[in-house]
Amino acid sequence: MRRPLLGVAILVAFAVLLPVAPAASAARPVSLIEMDSAITPVTVRLLITALDRAQGENAQALIVQLNTPGGLERSMRSMVQSILGAPIPVIVYVAPTGARAASAGVFITMAAHVAAMAPATNIGAAHPVAVGGSMDKEMSKKVENDAAAFARTIAAERGRNAEWAEQAVRSSVSATEREAVKLKVVDLIAESVPDLLAKIDGRTVKTAKGPMTFATKDAPVKVIEVSFRDRFLALISDPNIAYLLMMAGMLGIFFELSNPGSILPGVIGGICLILAFFAFQSLPVNWAGLLLLLFGVVLLIVEIKVVSHGILTVGGVVAMLLGSLMLYDTPGTTGIRLSWLVIIPTVGTTAALVFFAVSMGIRALYRPSVTGPSAMVGRRGVVRTALQPEGQVLIDGELWRAVSPDAAIGAGEAVQVTAIDGLTLEVRRSAQRP
Repeated sequence: MRRPLLGVAILVAFAVLLPVAPAASAARPVSLIEMDSAITPVTVRLLITALDRAQGENAQALIVQLNTPGGLERSMRSMVQSILGAPIPVIVYVAPTGARAASAGVFITMAAHVAAMAPATNIGAAHPVAVGGSMDKEMSKKVENDAAAFARTIAAERGRNAEWAEQAVRSSVSATEREAVKLKVVDLIAESVPDLLAKIDGRTVKTAKGPMTFATKDAPVKVIEVSFRDRFLALISDPNIAYLLMMAGMLGIFFELSNPGSILPGVIGGICLILAFFAFQSLPVNWAGLLLLLFGVVLLIVEIKVVSHGILTVGGVVAMLLGSLMLYDTPGTTGIRLSWLVIIPTVGTTAALVFFAVSMGIRALYRPSVTGPSAMVGRRGVVRTALQPEGQVLIDGELWRAVSPDAAIGAGEAVQVTAIDGLTLEVRRSAQRP
């Protein structure tokens, strides 16, 4: 009896322990980071950080879910270099539905070890554009040739359509996801991230450390959460946010100079200006536009000190509008531009604040005095000792010596001040009591 019982116990032990074995050989995870903005130095930092995190988590690949209108050429080249030299495979997935990989996004997508697109997405229009000013014909040709050569070498390195890559630069051609697969611009179409991992399972790619074969079917996906610091830097590097920070900073400094000792406006204005100048380091700022903005604010400030009958205010508003339009002298394909929904309220609010300050100053000039001898004229009081013609009156809790030039006024009657001579008031009867 003991032997059969021992055999049953061994079988039960194997049944319990066997499910643990597959877990030990489970597929390595795949890291994922979402990039849904223009390509800037902040985006470069996010990619480098994501690659380091993916390596630290022993991920077999990094998926970059991309949706971008384009961006800065220098930042794009840095990202392409990071992808080409990555020790683990980088998969660029143009998603979600309706996303695009335009301009700089074309280079980043084609540099990936695996390039995939979601349904109803597009890629293309990679013609270089001038940032911060126009280029002459010769310089434009040089930049175009350089970008076309860069696109061709990336496509050739990844075994993709080099001819189409050059046309995307020279002629700004674009392609849908189906056309891109047919033209061998990207590798496949995937409905979702799990579908993407299932389709690339078993595929071998060449990395900086040598060939690597994917084992991604049913692999766990670890989303890389962007840190608060990177989120904050990305936020202030938004062209609209940087513009608002600059305007708030200038207004804060203006109010501090107008009212020395306020402290709070100066502190807030200083912080906003520092943050704005930090953001401008990663944005293509047109200095002519920035100078126009500063000049416009100066004109509005001078309006408070100088009576120009509104000429300075109008000039300041016009200068601010022109400066706002010129601040980022980039075409829409770069994704770096100011929105009219930001420009109009900001300029309007600034002009309204200055107009309010000017109007309050004008009202103060015509307001009756509330202190000094002239402030006593017109006040009402009550006679304490009869005025025959001299006596005392009580005004606002104070006793004053007073005279009545016309007739005697008895105690308890209401009087109104008509003039003041030193510390003596001249009064007359009043129908209203104070």
